[in-house]
Amino acid sequence: MNYREYIKEGKERLYKAGQGEQAAQLLMVELCRHKGINLYLDMEEPIDESIRVDYLEAIHEMEKGKPLSYVLGYESFYGYDFMVNEDVLIPRPETEELVGLVLSLYDEHFADRDHVDVFDVATGSGAIGITLNLEERKMDVIASDISSKAIDVAYQNNEKLDGHVQFIVGDMLEPFIDRNLHCDICVCNPPYIPSHEPMEHSVVDYEPHVALFGGEDGLKFYRELFEKADQVLRPQSFLAFEIGYDQREALSALAKSYFPDAKIQVHKDMSGKDRMLTIERGF
Repeated sequence: MNYREYIKEGKERLYKAGQGEQAAQLLMVELCRHKGINLYLDMEEPIDESIRVDYLEAIHEMEKGKPLSYVLGYESFYGYDFMVNEDVLIPRPETEELVGLVLSLYDEHFADRDHVDVFDVATGSGAIGITLNLEERKMDVIASDISSKAIDVAYQNNEKLDGHVQFIVGDMLEPFIDRNLHCDICVCNPPYIPSHEPMEHSVVDYEPHVALFGGEDGLKFYRELFEKADQVLRPQSFLAFEIGYDQREALSALAKSYFPDAKIQVHKDMSGKDRMLTIERGF
């Protein structure tokens, strides 16, 4: 059988299992890429035996609901391949837009600085903090997470991608406060899904709940960070967050209550959804 026929079989199996059938082709593309095979040129060629075995094993896992990124062991983010496993959340495309926004605000406020201190709070796989450091070497990034297993994954990604990020274990801002550390930029993609909100089985069954749910209203971790932000922020600084698409009004009001003199903005993603919140202070 050729590549096309195996992709067809994979799509049919995933469809019957109630999973996303397009993942079957994405899986084959990635497996071929690592073997130096251009799938679209070789679609009618007999399938490589090692790819055949890996493909069928992966389809079996995906039939049970395991996300493609966990099957492959990595997810592409901002052009970099980040290792992921079930100890970390899979980086999403909207989080790439948060990184782009932070880089833009950096250019606006700090481009003439020799270096800036950046805290990446609740880093997970390290995707945000490591990418910021790789894209702008003047950013000295310290990343934290409450999960030591997540920090292990982030550390490995930092080594693999030749980043220069430091990592600390702890809950939100606590490890920075304990060490009397201060920053110019604080970026965070906290757990923001309300605890009662229904989720896809592939997310609930495989991705870490500690990285997903943000209390009854989804705002628990924003409150915690806002409350203690003055202990780590320098007078001229900004915060940047990913937010839920329906949290604009609640988070804007919450931010205003803690930062009455700051410039508070909600930014839309490329789909037109409210997805990012920034708080600029002292500029």
